Amino acid sequence: MTIEATLTGPEVGYDVPALPGMDEKDIQTPCLILDLDALEANIRKMGAYARDHGMRLRVHGKMHKSVDVAKLQMRIGNAIGVCCQKVSEAEVFVRGGIRDILLTNEVRDPAKIDRLARLPKLGAEIITCIDDIDNVAELSEAAMRHGTTLGCFVEIDCGAGRCGVTAPEVVVKIAEAIAAAPGLRFRGLQAYQGAMQHIEDFAERETRLDAAIALVKETSEQLEAVGLKPELVSGGGTGSYYFESNSGIYNELQCGSYAFMDADYGRIRDRQGNRIDRGEWQNALFILTSVMSHAKPFQAVCDAGLKAQSVDSGLPVIFGREDVKYIKCSDEHGVIDDPKAVLKINEKLRLVPGHCDPTCNVHDWYVGVRGGKVEVLWPVSARGRSW
Repeated sequence: MTIEATLTGPEVGYDVPALPGMDEKDIQTPCLILDLDALEANIRKMGAYARDHGMRLRVHGKMHKSVDVAKLQMRIGNAIGVCCQKVSEAEVFVRGGIRDILLTNEVRDPAKIDRLARLPKLGAEIITCIDDIDNVAELSEAAMRHGTTLGCFVEIDCGAGRCGVTAPEVVVKIAEAIAAAPGLRFRGLQAYQGAMQHIEDFAERETRLDAAIALVKETSEQLEAVGLKPELVSGGGTGSYYFESNSGIYNELQCGSYAFMDADYGRIRDRQGNRIDRGEWQNALFILTSVMSHAKPFQAVCDAGLKAQSVDSGLPVIFGREDVKYIKCSDEHGVIDDPKAVLKINEKLRLVPGHCDPTCNVHDWYVGVRGGKVEVLWPVSARGRSW
């Protein structure tokens, strides 16, 4: 639910970090801010690319966990729906009005399967992933019990080494079981190569994808031979979408981080060897932080530490600055190397997080800014929905 400029109830600092109409300099820190011009440009660019290449675009909700951002991606960016990773996350998006959901994960717990099978009653089309033939009966029983239909992808492990099967003949057996199961509908293949999305070198990413595409092509041909041609072959992320969209095999993309961008994704290179955050995409997501100490001559301390971000993919980068560098953090402190002592107390800095997905999950709000003013306040709708 978007908080509009007319809302006067929440108290800035206690309930929310800002309200529409405020100056950016008055936003309470640390908090997440979105550069709305950059965000909208990224969303439109990917949407146009998918349209021009005849691809469906199903954006990754786990990246932003925001119903408002997802609706923006659908409204101006040609997205047809969202991917989710957990049932609780899917429930938030469905109840928020998103009607086309792919659960890019396996669901095995009986209580979770039961909740998943109820979601079509809310008017949503649901697809889930399967990599074990025993899961077919579990999902079928729940769908029949609730009088619903669940779409199913067979998940291929095409290089990530996590979930999914690697043998085409096993995929065929699972697909045949799905097609024969009441309450289920075989929709196609989940073929997302997550491990290679962050490989910096373009040629190495391409080599990994060539192998994945070959496996997916062989699997699709075997399915078609038994009368189960995949309706959808889904995959592709911010680091690889151009490979899948030109493969002749995939017809649905699952891109997520393109909308926000983070420091880790920004380091990967395009075909010309340029960083993708220096032209292909813009940084739209930032942790806004304030300098709170400069007791040491050449070291500043800001208020964005570990509790404001995830550093699993590296430390944040100070946006637009070469003269200062974020060098370490503890729970509530971020240490900044400031060799020329240029930073001032209460000066605000924009940090590009190392990894956007888990960083977004530790915040309650996005503060959308444009032209130095707060324009919107969006909740991180599915924050903490990890069950």
